[in-house]
This record gives sequence, C-alpha cells and structure tokens, in this order.
Amino acid sequence: MKIYLSKQAEYKLNTTLTYILEKWSLKERDNFLRILDNKIKQISKHPESCPKSEKFKGIYRCVLSKQTIFFYRINNISEIEIITFFDTRQNPEFIKFEI
Repeated sequence: MKIYLSKQAEYKLNTTLTYILEKWSLKERDNFLRILDNKIKQISKHPESCPKSEKFKGIYRCVLSKQTIFFYRINNISEIEIITFFDTRQNPEFIKFEI
C-alpha cells in the first residue's frame, strides 16, 4: 500500500526529529527513523495491525516509543495517510485538534 504523510504529520515529524537532535544525538535520531521505517513497512503490509483509536472512528494509532505515537487512516484499498505524530507527554485532549 502507498503511505503518505499529511502536511500536519510532515511538520510534526520534522519537529520531533529536530528535538531529538537538539536534546539527544544523531544516533538517537537514526534509531527513531529506523523504528518509524519498520512501522511504516508493517502497516503497509498489514494496515489493520495497529489498534483502532477508541476516540476517533476509522483511525488507527501506532506506538513508536513511550513518548511518540502516530495516527493514520486507510483511505482506500491502496492508500494509507499518516495524519499526525503525537508526543504522549502532552495533554491528550490536544490530539482532537490534530485529527
């Protein structure tokens, strides 16, 4: 399946990667990207392998780390949209403004 990032997801991913580089290291950023790549491959082959969101109909949530998850939707037979990335240390109410 084709997977693409929404504008919101692109922005949040870039923000997350910048934060990791500033606070941690290049090695940690590369590790995060490797985990993300593996999850993208997973949902590409098995789109429903992550749990459905309890709050948002038709949305799935994928855990990347204790601090980061992403939300996605299956748009049609051959397309998945990653909607946004979310830092789990934020107030969970904020996610409703991003989805």
